[in-house]
Amino acid sequence: MALTRRLLFVSNGIGEDTIAAAIIRRLPTGIATAAYPTLGDGNAFRGVAELVGPRAELASRGSRAYRGGLLKDIRGGVLGTVPASIGFLRHARTHYDRIVVIGDLTMVLGCRLAALSGITYVDVYRSGYERSYWGIEKRLMRMTCARVFCRSAALAKSLRDAGIDASAAGNVMMDTIPRGDYDAKARRRRPLAVTLLPGSRDTTIDNFRIQAAALRLLPEALRPDLFLTLSAGVDPVALAEIAGLRFVPAATAEAGDAGTLTGDLTVHLSRDVLGNLLDASDLALSQAGTATIQTIGSGKPVVTMRAKRNRGARIKGISALYGEARILVEAEPAAVASALQELLADPAERARRAAIGRERIGPPGAIAAIIAELSR
Repeated sequence: MALTRRLLFVSNGIGEDTIAAAIIRRLPTGIATAAYPTLGDGNAFRGVAELVGPRAELASRGSRAYRGGLLKDIRGGVLGTVPASIGFLRHARTHYDRIVVIGDLTMVLGCRLAALSGITYVDVYRSGYERSYWGIEKRLMRMTCARVFCRSAALAKSLRDAGIDASAAGNVMMDTIPRGDYDAKARRRRPLAVTLLPGSRDTTIDNFRIQAAALRLLPEALRPDLFLTLSAGVDPVALAEIAGLRFVPAATAEAGDAGTLTGDLTVHLSRDVLGNLLDASDLALSQAGTATIQTIGSGKPVVTMRAKRNRGARIKGISALYGEARILVEAEPAAVASALQELLADPAERARRAAIGRERIGPPGAIAAIIAELSR
């Protein structure tokens, strides 16, 4: 009887956890998996893989989009969690046949500090539109990684030129858009539909307040059907209260049904079925991270509000990636409504921006290449 191979998946963020869990679900039998979500509760892995390792609860929830996020985490004691994390990874060397890191280079560095090598690294962070890898980053990967999966062919070539085994088979985020038991199309009543993604961090409630106010400014003829995907920990009652609506619990047996917000707006709530919503929608209002990338890559233009705390470098990098697939506006109802009305009223403009989004984010296909590598 063949021995079971053991893989450890290391991820550093909510979106990264979701991607890792999706890969694990698709692995063939004969591979045992454990998950080390370095930040947060790791809910994406519940029922999917054994949870292991010490986890940090960050004040910023791992976001580096906002000014002061890193300082806030340091003040909250994040540096005190580093020795435990490095110690766990050092211990992992003798317990797993392969270590897979999914996210940015933070945990690749963590593996290096734990004297690990030969890891598989799935870079879901760097797109190639903002910048390529620095020399010190290439050196880190050359010393630590046996295999690297990038999001763009140009990035992969830059690593191969530096002596690193790297490839780009697609964007793994596009392989891992969550889908489930939820019929969004059956809920359609109007000519157009919009998916609302108010985010998964501490600004979610206020983001939705502005989104709802903007939707109320639309002329009746352009009012769309509304779908909203709830992130873990977001209370639908709080959303209803901030927007002057009423929460009605789910009335169907669909697993993805999370109820409805009713009033002068009707918002259909769901969980873990973003793909279903995008299939039924024409565009999105989004303050999310990974979900915004998946939305744009699905050919749905996005309107995003500029967060006052956003770092200038973050804004520049994201804007370089999204291009005209996204409209960035000030966090004011009138500005959001104006951009939304422009897109709702002009199908040709939606189609133009959709094509840009698909090209910039890239196609699915990476997950098959990753699984083939991990199955060897």
